[in-house]
Amino acid sequence: MTKTEIPLTGYAHETSKVLGNCGCLLVSGTMDKVNAMTIGWGLIGMLWGKPVFMVAVRPSRHTFKLIEETEEFTVNVPRKGMEDIMEYCGTVSGKDENKIEKKGLVVEEGKMVNTPILPDCVVNYECKVIFKTKISEDQVSEDAKERWYPEGNFHTIYFGEILCTTADENAATEMPLE
Repeated sequence: MTKTEIPLTGYAHETSKVLGNCGCLLVSGTMDKVNAMTIGWGLIGMLWGKPVFMVAVRPSRHTFKLIEETEEFTVNVPRKGMEDIMEYCGTVSGKDENKIEKKGLVVEEGKMVNTPILPDCVVNYECKVIFKTKISEDQVSEDAKERWYPEGNFHTIYFGEILCTTADENAATEMPLE
């Protein structure tokens, strides 16, 4: 697929819908050591006058280690028909298996970051971490602790400045919005 550079927050609304529907693929690492993880939590917005993609990653995840090492990540919006890949990347750990190899995912160098993008996805956001914060147990409601953190393992929230966004020509019709 041919990718075209688009406005940095292009497809922000549609990406939010996909996140809530089937998730996106958060890619971390470098071309030599890359991992993909399905995420269902994320936001696109503005921080300090910069477009950002906010993602939440637990410290127990392999992705966490790779983002800490590189201070970069990409968010890749799947196309229709990638449900099996999304399920797999959301249930198998990159510590245990090379998910990229196992699922035959193609990786390509980013234009602005060293972390790869997945060109088979319809939209790719390349991000550089500009701020991170760990969710603090004492600031989380009891309901959220019971539902999302019964064993602790509180997320770190990464705010990645969106440095480049690319999309397929037909991205809007290829996204799994429903």
